[in-house]
Amino acid sequence: MSQAKYGSDLMAEALQGLGLEYIAFNPGTSYRALHESLVNHLGEGGPKLLLCTHESVAVSIAHGYSRVTSKPMAVIVHDTVGLLNASLGVYNAWMDQAPVLVFSGNGPMAMEKRRPWLDWIHTSLVPGTIVREYVKFDDQPGSAASVPESIIRAYRVAMTEPRGPVYVCLDSGLQEEELDGEVPAMPVSNYVPPSRPQADPEAVRQAAELLAEAKTPVIIAEYMGRDPAAVPCLIELAELLSAPVIDFGGSFNFPSNHPLDLTGAQNDLLREADVVLSLDVPHLFRRLTTTEKSDRDYSYLISNKTKVIEITLQDYRVKSWAQGYGKLVPVALPIAASSSLALPAITACCRELLKGKAPASLGRLAGFERRKQVLRQKVTKDRESEWEKKPVSWMRLFAELGDLVKNDDWSLVSKDPSGLARRLWSFDKPYRFPGGQKDIGCGLGFAIGAALANSVHGRLSINLQTDGDFLFTPSGLWTAARYHIPFLTVMLNNRAYVGIENQVHAVARERGRSLEAAKVGSQFTTPSMDYAGLARSFGMYGEGPVSDPKDLRGALERAIAVVKSNKPALVDVVVQPR
Repeated sequence: MSQAKYGSDLMAEALQGLGLEYIAFNPGTSYRALHESLVNHLGEGGPKLLLCTHESVAVSIAHGYSRVTSKPMAVIVHDTVGLLNASLGVYNAWMDQAPVLVFSGNGPMAMEKRRPWLDWIHTSLVPGTIVREYVKFDDQPGSAASVPESIIRAYRVAMTEPRGPVYVCLDSGLQEEELDGEVPAMPVSNYVPPSRPQADPEAVRQAAELLAEAKTPVIIAEYMGRDPAAVPCLIELAELLSAPVIDFGGSFNFPSNHPLDLTGAQNDLLREADVVLSLDVPHLFRRLTTTEKSDRDYSYLISNKTKVIEITLQDYRVKSWAQGYGKLVPVALPIAASSSLALPAITACCRELLKGKAPASLGRLAGFERRKQVLRQKVTKDRESEWEKKPVSWMRLFAELGDLVKNDDWSLVSKDPSGLARRLWSFDKPYRFPGGQKDIGCGLGFAIGAALANSVHGRLSINLQTDGDFLFTPSGLWTAARYHIPFLTVMLNNRAYVGIENQVHAVARERGRSLEAAKVGSQFTTPSMDYAGLARSFGMYGEGPVSDPKDLRGALERAIAVVKSNKPALVDVVVQPR
């Protein structure tokens, strides 16, 4: 039975009952009572609180943490205005299917309890509408007694495949309400999420037949590796079929040093494929087409005779507002299932079908090795041509950094810009690359959350931080410094929103207009940013800007030493435009 005296005590106990290790938050008056209950009523026995200076940082930290641990972290933000700030992080978590638990205050909804002005401007009807189109579930319990069930349901929904963020509004009037009696406890163990869905046996058989009979099968994977158990299953199937694998990097899906990893050669392989097995690729239209930056025309890489087998739960999370699901793609065999459960079943069926005979694609192994050698030779050629460039080339930066950490237990907690890290480093374990969709403004918080999770295992977390993304939420560095979260941030400082600049350039080139003028509004060089100085101002180690490649290795070595002493560090590297 609950020992709570106030509604906020009951809320704090419900959060504690979820077994949460951390709660990331930005404080606000609309949940002052819950704040007090977390620090006093729960005391040392409650989840650890991580103070963040912006709500989007708080949500992104929870997002990154969930990607490494496969467990949710809670986030608490101020009502309307705080939730508006948090909405970018919530949307990013939605696109990435991350189980983030978002809570905010509100109200009081009872008008007679509102103080003049302050409570009125911090009350909205209904705050869930701010994020409803990109969360799996939102709720606003109307009594203190209903709060535990609302919180447990939110947890259950967030952790049910396909996972995603949820939101619960906690009325400040209910928070401050004195309880008349005890509220029966609701152990979360009685309300666990349902098991993952297995594939239809008939669909498994059909998929196995298509793959076993294929002459040029290709396997593509993007988010499959969110369940690390799926990775060895994919290796087994690829080796059985002698099928090349393309890892699109939504998570770690396939070892980069495996002979069948042909990431980087996908366009040619897809054009040749007679069967494509797609594993948790949420934007299949994107991956099977090619387009030019200067126009909106596209063409399919696969032929109209190619049979596509798609294993995904994507259809269960389609919403009308957020249309990130892409255009419908012709699929010969759609299978709604967890890929980590479907893959072993398909592999077993393929093995039975192929018993006593070699798959048609077995003779292509030598061809795959030649293609992989071509990819290696391109890396070597690019490295030689770009090694001495000033400012620092991306190739040299990634090569130097990879060489310095190759004997460490490292984890890349950021995007892999241009795929260079995968080309130069050995992606051999699932935690090497937790992946995750990090829209602009969310990368730093994600890296902090992932690094927090990695720190328990003593891993060296590396954040390859683009400058445009960083400038949205630079204050996240303070949270990393405050809680001594060890990770290395390498600023990829090209002093521009280069992605946008390239798009505008493409349009200007198509129209025969000035490319130089197209740079207006995308560069920030006057004045240039002092990222290392900013890091130092937040209480962490900062070095740079480094623009001479001869100074790069020493700067990285010094920063890595700081990180190994369990502190965050930042090196500002001025790099070539992409």
